[in-house]
Amino acid sequence: METVSHHGRETAYRTFDRGGGGPTILAVHGSGGTHRVWSAQSKLGAEYPFVALDLSGHGESGDVAAEPGYETLSAYVDDAVAVADAVDADVLLGNSLGGAVVLTALAERELAVDGAVLAGAGPRLPVLDDLLRWVTEDFERVVEFFHEPDHLFHDADEDTLAVSRAALRSTGRAILERDFRTAHAFDARGDLADVDVPTLALVGEHDRLTPPHFHEELCAELPDCELTVLDDAAHLAMLERPDAFNDAVTEFVDGRVSG
Repeated sequence: METVSHHGRETAYRTFDRGGGGPTILAVHGSGGTHRVWSAQSKLGAEYPFVALDLSGHGESGDVAAEPGYETLSAYVDDAVAVADAVDADVLLGNSLGGAVVLTALAERELAVDGAVLAGAGPRLPVLDDLLRWVTEDFERVVEFFHEPDHLFHDADEDTLAVSRAALRSTGRAILERDFRTAHAFDARGDLADVDVPTLALVGEHDRLTPPHFHEELCAELPDCELTVLDDAAHLAMLERPDAFNDAVTEFVDGRVSG
């Protein structure tokens, strides 16, 4: 892992580079995640330098003192912008809350990139009232909810489910609650016209957390957006259908992005 210093903290990131000479992709994980959620995208390093970061308080990155909501979102955007500058990123890829980070960075910051991929995202990211209550009162219930069919995964094997449960527990209740409340407060409707790069909205057909119609809303409001729905996948399509996910990213980057 490498780190970049900014705003009094260190943000960690990992670069997967297998000799690819195309545009550099920077990936931003979602609520409770780390850079490891993009492990199956390391194969893209054969075509493009692929970089995945840990947001503040996640994985190996230092934390930030920020209230849930826009203050935390802005801090996460600072993380992404700092790494994007350090690696000279050409494409931003965000999953779920990471999609909110990407959209906010593109709409509000002077960030010179050539494209974006929003996977399991939306113009808003409402969190169920039950989840907001459980994350305070019954963390294990949150973990189990996410691993019911068609939430994080459509039909994952037991090993994948076990690894995913362990990852959420490692991030912990406090950070996950901050992420939930930040996602719940996010609403980019009305701001998406300011995103002036080609965008791919990428979603698993069974995703009940950020369903396909969220991505249709993105494409209806973004100036230049195309939609791809991946069969047999839910919210973490990058893990559940890695080859199809990678193919969709490759087709978009090769066809729409110049490095």
